Amino acid sequence: MASKGFLNEAWAYRLLRKAGLRVPSHGLVLDKVGMEAMPCHANEPVVLKGLVEGLWHKSDRGLVKFMDYDAQTVWEASEAMRATLRPGEVWIGALVSDRISFKTAPGLPSEALVSLKLSPDVGWVVVMGFGGVHTESWAENFPPMLWPLSLTTPEGALMEFKDHRLGDIWLGRMRQGDPLTDEENILAYLRRVWHLAHLLEKEGADLLELNPVVLDPEGIPVALDGVGSLGDRRRQPSYASTLDPGELLDAFARPRSLGIAGVSSKEGSPGRIIFENLLRSSMPREALKPIKPGTPELSGIPCLQGISSLAQDPVDLLILCLPAPHSLSAIEELCAQGGGAKVVYLVPGGLGDGADQEGLGSRLRALLDQRRREGLWTPAVAGPNGLGFLSHEHGLNTLFIPREKLEAEAVGGTTSLISQSGAFLVTRLSCTPSLPLRFACSIGNQLDLRLSDYLRALGEDPGSRVIGVYAEGFAERDLLRFAQEAHRLVKQGRRIFLYKGGRSPEGQAAASSHTGALAGDWDLQRAVLHRAGVVVTPTMEVFNSTLSWLSAFPEGRPGRVAVISNAGYESVAAGDLLQAPLSGALLSDQEAQEVSSILGTRGLGGLVSPRLPLDLTPMAEEGAFLDCARVVARGQADTLVLGLVPLTRRLETADPAAMASFAQALAALARESGKRLGCAVEGGEAFEPFRLALESAGLPVFYSMERALLGLRFIAEAD
Repeated sequence: MASKGFLNEAWAYRLLRKAGLRVPSHGLVLDKVGMEAMPCHANEPVVLKGLVEGLWHKSDRGLVKFMDYDAQTVWEASEAMRATLRPGEVWIGALVSDRISFKTAPGLPSEALVSLKLSPDVGWVVVMGFGGVHTESWAENFPPMLWPLSLTTPEGALMEFKDHRLGDIWLGRMRQGDPLTDEENILAYLRRVWHLAHLLEKEGADLLELNPVVLDPEGIPVALDGVGSLGDRRRQPSYASTLDPGELLDAFARPRSLGIAGVSSKEGSPGRIIFENLLRSSMPREALKPIKPGTPELSGIPCLQGISSLAQDPVDLLILCLPAPHSLSAIEELCAQGGGAKVVYLVPGGLGDGADQEGLGSRLRALLDQRRREGLWTPAVAGPNGLGFLSHEHGLNTLFIPREKLEAEAVGGTTSLISQSGAFLVTRLSCTPSLPLRFACSIGNQLDLRLSDYLRALGEDPGSRVIGVYAEGFAERDLLRFAQEAHRLVKQGRRIFLYKGGRSPEGQAAASSHTGALAGDWDLQRAVLHRAGVVVTPTMEVFNSTLSWLSAFPEGRPGRVAVISNAGYESVAAGDLLQAPLSGALLSDQEAQEVSSILGTRGLGGLVSPRLPLDLTPMAEEGAFLDCARVVARGQADTLVLGLVPLTRRLETADPAAMASFAQALAALARESGKRLGCAVEGGEAFEPFRLALESAGLPVFYSMERALLGLRFIAEAD
């Protein structure tokens, strides 16, 4: 029985049986006559539970009673429970179930919670962890397992269960523990739970929580309680863009024609800045199509007199720098004429975000959905709140950041960036001007095109070996699409790493206010992304470090790291950080002898111990670093990190030619040895030229040894 969205325990037991899962023998007391049909024997131990509409925790209200079965006594007890109802509460009936015996582990928790939840991000998710009355307390130390059904098999879930503390207890892997069940029983149970999710879907449910789940004398899991809820099926579907990923890539990264509306004569306006940046690209002038009614030309380029001109002269991509109401009108006009632009990039906000007081975003979404539902031509829409994008093709720059503030350019390489926040994107570009980028895009609020669309588009570019993502929220079901595409690309050898903003309630509120994004359940999102092989970085600093390493060395995974520094504290810090999955490289006896010889030649004999991490002291100059690095690069290390504290006269940090020569020699060593090589330069602004010389040679450079090693750790931890 289920009503008003609440799924009571009797309903849950029925569905569990249908899925082949074991439940206690039970019956529902509706009236006194029905007592004769109870599947119980006199004096049999039973549990009596009062079922009330919408009441999830019966024991908190005294609606659970353990007793021996007697028809009259049970009836009286159920009526006594019914009499405790509060005004407005609806009585469903009293459930009488067998009081089954179950296995326990002395001194250890052995009850489980199993929950099936329909997530708007990824569909059905199974949550399994410690259950009983202390579920929340146990979860603090042993977080429950999260299994998105679309990305996890029962067999895969069993492998994770075996590594969880609950698995240790059930399978008898604790010290002096006896097994309560075996892997065969657990796998059979998980397979039936997977089937249960399909039954829940058919019944319109969105949640079923089983707590506690215990092991009966045969070691088979049995749910002693279960409640849930029905979902809201009134939500209208949103129709995604049907634009082919390759066409989307072409429109952004290598457009044959590009239109822009909203170019003001006012200096410093977004449209004007974008147009000036476009003029600096190598795109043919005839491929640029400014739209400005009443103006014959801009900077020598003929102007189209309105959106209607695009009907006969369409563009791959149209940038709208118009106020929000005019942007909506422009898209409505495109739709009415049935063509004009494959992709529309919305620069302004005010459409579906906190500044939208007129419902403009809802009108635009409804327009796109209606046309796609009817099979009519519809443009793909990027943004709103887009800050622009870069592409190495044609040196394309559509950022509305003036050149005197940011001389940004995608110079080509193996790295592409997708950022929901435009500010996050441009600050990365500003902080790492030598980054070898192929493509970078501020995607805005995802009103239409979503994170997964951009990832699928970059999947069509074989040159994008490394893809960095900054996300604040995933649109409904888009986390699943994103994870599935990421998993496909990772299997091809691509590297995908991500920083997620809006993890805390405060961060979610901030994300929603400025982008309209829903941050969602971070624990679930992180589990899904990790399962897909995405490197999820915990902080922006680690994101930056990961970006630097992977941009320079996109292939392989670090394992053994050798640190060479001129500062003792860096060597000590390296020892602390070189823990699994990383390990510190060691020198062979022969290599140690070679290093000793170099140290003697360089005047460091007796001052430095020939072992890794190698502390060369502030007495070391560039030659000592190079000679020692060449020896280490021939050994077992797959990665070298040089700690170059510049506050010593032995390192040249003023002569551009000398700095460039040293940087080029290090870069050549990395190429010739096939090893990763990065540098930590811990010093103030005075040493930016030194850092820039190393970056210009293609080396990843970090402000501290810690940042360098943390970036390596998170690359190494990716499955």
